[in-house]
Amino acid sequence: MESGFSRRAFGAAALAGGIAGALPASAQNAPASPPEPTRLVSKGETLRPEIVGQFGIVAAGRHYACEAAMRMLMAGGNATDAGVAAVFAAAVTEISHFGFGGEAPTILYDAASNAVSVINGQGVAPALATPDTFAEAGVIPGNGPNGGTVPAMVDAMARALQLNGTKSLHEVLEPAIELADGFVMYNFLAEVFASQQKATSRYHSAYETYYPGGKLPRTGEIFRQPNLARTIRKLAAASKAEMTRSKNRSKAIQAGRDAFYKGDIARAIGAAMQADGGLMRYEDLARYQGKVEKPVTTDVFGYTVCKGGFWSQGPALLMALNILEAAGIARMTPDSDVYLHTVAEALKLAFDDRNAFFGDPAFAQVPAKGLLSKAYAAQRAGLIGPMASLEHRYGDPWAFEGSPRGTSAFTPHRLKARPGQSADTTAIEVVDRHGNLFSCTPSSGWLLGGAYIAGETGVPMSNRMTVFDLDPASPNVLAPGKRPRTTLSPSIVLKEGAPFLAIGTPGGDNQDQQILNVLLRVLAFGEPLQQAVEAPRINSLHFHGSFSIKKDEPGKLEIENRIPQATRDALTARGHKLDVLGPYAISTGIVAAGVVPGFGTLRGAADVRRERYAFGW
Repeated sequence: MESGFSRRAFGAAALAGGIAGALPASAQNAPASPPEPTRLVSKGETLRPEIVGQFGIVAAGRHYACEAAMRMLMAGGNATDAGVAAVFAAAVTEISHFGFGGEAPTILYDAASNAVSVINGQGVAPALATPDTFAEAGVIPGNGPNGGTVPAMVDAMARALQLNGTKSLHEVLEPAIELADGFVMYNFLAEVFASQQKATSRYHSAYETYYPGGKLPRTGEIFRQPNLARTIRKLAAASKAEMTRSKNRSKAIQAGRDAFYKGDIARAIGAAMQADGGLMRYEDLARYQGKVEKPVTTDVFGYTVCKGGFWSQGPALLMALNILEAAGIARMTPDSDVYLHTVAEALKLAFDDRNAFFGDPAFAQVPAKGLLSKAYAAQRAGLIGPMASLEHRYGDPWAFEGSPRGTSAFTPHRLKARPGQSADTTAIEVVDRHGNLFSCTPSSGWLLGGAYIAGETGVPMSNRMTVFDLDPASPNVLAPGKRPRTTLSPSIVLKEGAPFLAIGTPGGDNQDQQILNVLLRVLAFGEPLQQAVEAPRINSLHFHGSFSIKKDEPGKLEIENRIPQATRDALTARGHKLDVLGPYAISTGIVAAGVVPGFGTLRGAADVRRERYAFGW
């Protein structure tokens, strides 16, 4: 989730403009009953071209990540090699929203085995972290030495390489090392640095790293991170030494990975955290092991959509798609008021259930079968009436589980503590000429709100602890060794078992909502990819959010002002509380890459929101 600064200042690309003014009088004095649906006919115009090719395509947050990925592809690597290199490059250059000590949930499609794998890439709570630790404050901090789960990105990328890659760890780290030695500061990041200097001054190591000598980094200058460069070189050296010794790629990857979690780097991180009053210790890093899992899936509109498990919010996207399919969304006109109303109501139902039932399955009893049941989706779709719902409606998926009833639905509530600042994420999608797909949503260790860096390692630490609940009744309650119900949500889509699309976005609670906006246009209506990405969007704030005080705004619906006034008036008449934003101002940044069915060629798209990038041929 983003800070208010990020959402308002960076929710739109530079060419997109800002936020619209107050609701018009016609919307404030809307009739009691909804009018006839209005229509918006898409002209197929886009601000950017769709990227096409047959060699490989990467779509990512910044051009630095794209270049790192393309370098691997040109060196004979596959989509996983390219994606991993891009994630490491982003950890160095997209530090406004993601750092080296963060997390990186990933989904891979391997063309040779026709298999989809999920690498959870979400760290766990330290052994000393319990709800009692934060009882007095009433909320888990989003930044600082107690804000983070165990860093998971390095482990996740190592596992991805071992599972589906062809390169070794030291090879894919080369672009990141070069960038840590120095990259040219770009305006987007420079603006974040300017806004966060005071917040970052709370933490000495972070301030000295990002504002050396108190100097503000400026657009166009070379920005260097020598401590981080030294840390990354240690990983690469350990990997290379093992490769020279054993000639075994998997062992070499493991050696590089272990240099981070079991060697001097982990000891330095643990010592720094303890010295600064944090909960994490060396032992938390040394015992950490990520997981490779099967995806959670649903079949809709002739496609199979693959997501991470119920330790993430990913299944909420599948549930919303199931509800919309049952509600007949494919027979509606995109951007009509009835279409947008139906999408908004489905999102409310799916995300209320997210809050009520989702949690790390190793700790929580989750009615997974019931939640993903088509019959349950049909029941939930039956709740969608002509008017906007203004209350939380938690379902009963246990009735569709086919096993004895488990825990009751958890009823979330907004916390009374002061809200903390939270930030955001990036996303990286790759397709190669063989049809391999890579989808990753890296996050945490961000600059927004004031980064915390562990000692002299140069590693900004995770901020993900704030997603946990403190209420013991919650399936997402904080516990040592538990994964928080992360908002990070990569996606892969198959068509008749063949690779179709990798898609993701930053945006916290918005991620799966915004992916849904785009996927509906592509899967249900066959729109071109770039056109679907640029199309106007909605975003619900109705349900309790994942971060900080778990804020909810019943009935609130963000909507971009490219949706015609008549349609907005009709939505207001249906009872939606509209927050009208600028033309490309929804907090998102969709990137996507995939295969064109029937031709086997490749395509990619990148959002103009937040200046995303796509490249390939």
